[in-house]
Amino acid sequence: MTGKTRATAQISVQKYEPVPYSEPTEGPVLTRIHVEETFSGDIDGTGVVEFLQSAQPDGTASFVGIERVTGSVGGRTGTFLFQDAGTVADNIVSGEWFVIPGSGTGDLAGLRGEGGFRANLGEGAQVWLNYWFD
Repeated sequence: MTGKTRATAQISVQKYEPVPYSEPTEGPVLTRIHVEETFSGDIDGTGVVEFLQSAQPDGTASFVGIERVTGSVGGRTGTFLFQDAGTVADNIVSGEWFVIPGSGTGDLAGLRGEGGFRANLGEGAQVWLNYWFD
C-alpha cells in the first residue's frame, strides 16, 4: 500500500425518493430511500444509492446505505461501492463511508478508502475520501 490521498467533492442530489415500509403508531418510522446524485471535484461522476432509515418523530434519524459511484477518483475512471452510515440531527446530515474492498472496476480496481460527508438537510453535501490502491 502506498500513502493515502485525500479527495474532496460536492454532491448534488438529482432524485430523492423515500418510501416508508413500517409506520408503527409508536416508535421510529422505517423508510427506504432511493437517491441519485452527482459528484463534482476530486470525485467526479454519478452515484445511485439505496438507504434504509429509522426516523424519530422529532426529525432525528439514523441511516445506512450502499452506493455505486460511476466516474473518476483522482483522474482514474471506473466504478466502486461506498458503504454509508450516518445520522440526521438539528437539520444536519452527517456520516462516514468506506469503499467496499474489491468493488472497484476499470482504473479504480483495487481502490480502498474511508471518509465522510456533511450537509444541511436538503442541500448538497461536502464529502471527503482518504483513499489508496491495493
